[in-house]
Formats: sequence, structure tokens, C-alpha cells
Amino acid sequence: MATPEQFPGLVVVKIGSSTLTDSQGKVDQAFISALCAQVATLRAEGRPVVIVTSGAAAAGRERLGLDSRPADIPTLQACAAAGQAALTEAYAQELAARELMCGQVLLTRRDVVDREGYLNVRNTFDRLLELGVVPVVNENDTVSVSEFAFGDNDMLGAIVCGLLGASIYVVLSDVAGLYTDDPSVNSQAQLIDEVRHVDDVAHMAGGSGSDVGTGGMASKVRAAKAMLAAGIPMVVCQGRRPNVLVDVVHGKSVGTRFANPEGPVRGTGRKLWIGLAEIPKGTVVVDDGAVRALLVDGASLLPVGICSTEGAYEEGDVVSVVDRHGTEIGRGVARFSQEDMARVRGLKLDVVGRFFPHKLGQPAIHRDELLVLADSYKDGDYD
Repeated sequence: MATPEQFPGLVVVKIGSSTLTDSQGKVDQAFISALCAQVATLRAEGRPVVIVTSGAAAAGRERLGLDSRPADIPTLQACAAAGQAALTEAYAQELAARELMCGQVLLTRRDVVDREGYLNVRNTFDRLLELGVVPVVNENDTVSVSEFAFGDNDMLGAIVCGLLGASIYVVLSDVAGLYTDDPSVNSQAQLIDEVRHVDDVAHMAGGSGSDVGTGGMASKVRAAKAMLAAGIPMVVCQGRRPNVLVDVVHGKSVGTRFANPEGPVRGTGRKLWIGLAEIPKGTVVVDDGAVRALLVDGASLLPVGICSTEGAYEEGDVVSVVDRHGTEIGRGVARFSQEDMARVRGLKLDVVGRFFPHKLGQPAIHRDELLVLADSYKDGDYD
């Protein structure tokens, strides 16, 4: 896995469609120019930068002369195909004006759901950065299907951060950060400067407020939860604020910062791949004692703590671990198939050994193959 020591100060910046486009929904070349100028400033300081960009469909709509966002998938994918070229040209032109090289990287979740693919993608990024190239990353919407889509580029950026061991993840948005309420509706809403426990603020996040974007604050909060698990600080801020990217990287108080320096780093290497890249094939519901063991003690998940299981998964597949309220606690590699997990749930290890002698003493999910996503534990939640 790439490490901060290999690429010290690595910055991953994600730009949403609503930030990248102007009031007419067209790609804003002036904004791209200002962004690339900031990238050049960071590069001159010795900080590698990876750009995760949305906006291909919007660029394609402009190039194809369409007045509104298409409703059908084939036309959306056609827009993405036409727009990817235009978007990459825009970044390449502005980076070249500052003597920087641009490299396009298009991904689908299919590219990273298996370990070999994940490592191949990482090796590509590693080599691009070694050569001094600024990778410009987007989801390959021309071939993505729902099963293998990232869903939004906020999570794509988080996966890139996990791949490369980024020092910071900066999300340039059309809002100043996370508020206590919707500021467009409630004039008393307050900007939250810092968040250490995402679970405490998840209810404040809404969906996308733009017809050119697919994310919204809810998707950013999900990405923040993954970054807290990886020990990577994430900042959500107003993307059109002058020099905002440089200011954030230099440590100025801008937007909402998601970070918990006192919290443990719960995911590195394989754990991050399990939690961020893999698609859960099933779900196991655990009791309150198991929740405490996972969050407080850092233990493996034992069969005795499992209440029920759903889905169609085999041994070795990734499953989601949820509490009795349906809150996702983490994701991990199942040591039993769904059928066998249903047989051993609620049983102690010695009893499990009677049914499966070859798995005597084996947990349902080993802690080394479990990425914990819940970032806090409160006794009152599990009375």
C-alpha cells in the first residue's frame, strides 16, 4: 500500500458537478483555471495532488446541445462519453499552462472489488505520481451499471484516499460545510467547524440540492465516516471561495473538518479495501454485547453475538455488520457462508466446533478482516 512517507503531503481533492458548473449548467473554465493554479501552488511546495472530478455528464450535455439532464441511462452514458473528453481537455489545458502533466483515470467499482484489481489500480496511481503527473479521476459512467457504481464521487474520492494513504481529503462543494440545519430554509442554521464523531451529526445531512449532482451532504458524511476509520482528515468547504484548497491544506479554519486525532486508526491496507471497495453480499445483525466488543474492545465477531443474517453470501465474501437498530457497525470477511452462519448464530465457539470441527475456535469475522465504521460507542444506545 502507498504510504504518506512514499508520497508525503498527498492531497486528494474532489470537485462536485454543482461546483464545477456555472449558473447555466455549463463547465466553468475559469473555475478549473483557478483550481489548477492552486494545484500548481501545492505541487511547488512538494505536495502531490490527485483530482477527483465530477462534471462529465454536464460537459457532455453542453457539447451535445441538450438543455436538461437526460432521464434515460443510455443518453446519460452518451453524455458522459462526450463530456469526459471535454472535461479532461479542460484540466489538461490549465495544468499544461502551469507546466504540469495531466493523466486521466476512469474507474468503476468493478475495477477495485477484487484484491488484484485494487492493487493494479494502486500501482497505476503510484507510477503516475512518481512521474510527476496530476491524476484526474472520475467514475467511468459510460460503462458503469448500478451494481458496480460508486454511487457518487464522494465515496470514489474516499477510496482513492485509502488506496494512496492521503494526508488529507478536501471536498469542494457548493455549500460552506455541514450545518446544524438546512441554511436555505433555516436562517438560524450554524456552520459546524469540526466533527469528531460522524454518528452524532449524520441526521443533519441532506441529499443533493442540484440537478447536476448525484451526492449531497449525506454522501459526504458517509465518506467522512470512512475517512475517520482510515485516520485521514476530511474537509468539506465552499469550492468557489478564493484559494480555498491551499488554505485548507495549510491548516486554516475553513468549512467543516472531519477528524478525530484522539480516535484510533481502524483501517489500513486490506481493511480499507474490505470496507471501502468491496460490495457487501449480505448482512449480519449483532446483539448489544457484540457491538461493545467490536467498538470498545476491538474484538473479533463471534457467532454467539449474531442475532440473524440475511443475503446470499459464501465464505470469504464481505458482509455488513449492523446493530439491532440497523446502524452499520462495520464490514468484514465472513468465515462462514450465509447458510452456515444461520446455523451457528448465537452459539459459543465450543458448540460451533461440534458442527464444524475444522473451524473450532474460529470467529464469524476476524478482527484483522473487519473495518469498523461506527466511530463512537454510547452505553445509553444499548440499554
